[in-house]
Amino acid sequence: MPIAKSLDLSGLNCPLPILRAKKGLADMESGALLEVIATDPGAPHDFEAFCRQTGNPLETSETTPEGKFRMVLRRK
Repeated sequence: MPIAKSLDLSGLNCPLPILRAKKGLADMESGALLEVIATDPGAPHDFEAFCRQTGNPLETSETTPEGKFRMVLRRK
């Protein structure tokens, strides 16, 4: 399934990436994919916790060649 929405949240620190992702997910259809790019070193852990708490599956969590963090969430 292709990415439905992509958010580049580079330069934002906790809790802003989570808050922006939550807002981004709100208007998406169930099953749609949200890609989040972040530079906050805590982002991978924060998104794991966010997904556990909200029930939105974390499909991918990786570090890009540029050193950014890329997470893909599926809207529940």
